[in-house]
Amino acid sequence: MSQYFKIGKFVASHGLNGDLVLQHSLGKKSALNDVKALFIEEQPGNFMPYFIEKATAKTNDETWVKIEGIDTKESARKLTPKEIWLLESDFNQHTASSSPIAFLGYSMIDGETDLGEIIEVIEQPHQILCTILYNGNEALIPVHEASLIKIDKKNRKVYVDIPEGLLDIYA
Repeated sequence: MSQYFKIGKFVASHGLNGDLVLQHSLGKKSALNDVKALFIEEQPGNFMPYFIEKATAKTNDETWVKIEGIDTKESARKLTPKEIWLLESDFNQHTASSSPIAFLGYSMIDGETDLGEIIEVIEQPHQILCTILYNGNEALIPVHEASLIKIDKKNRKVYVDIPEGLLDIYA
């Protein structure tokens, strides 16, 4: 089974020919070279491919995308504000290693305890929130200067010092 990673969402249409503005968290300017399709989760666990005709990098967090079969402003608007996902191989190729979203799939470690895999990264002005599955529940773990101990990119682990009692609310 393929693994998908959420990278952002279509935030607007652009022009009259169905181009879409993809706001992403890849951490660098990207024209999504060699990416054949973007995916939208139609139902939980059911990802629908949307094939890319062309993509143009505009800023570090925006790319203009033309999707096959989307030829009008009206049809493009139907895809906003849909969340966009990439296949794991495309995600790994196009994500800046310094971007917080690059932590998707890493294990979060508190002391000696493996808390679980990071399944979502939410960027905020002064910290990032990492979502993990903890005891069957989604847990939001803040990561900032004071709580981040180290990042082991080779072994795909993020070491943190979680405030006492935080995990109790998710147990």
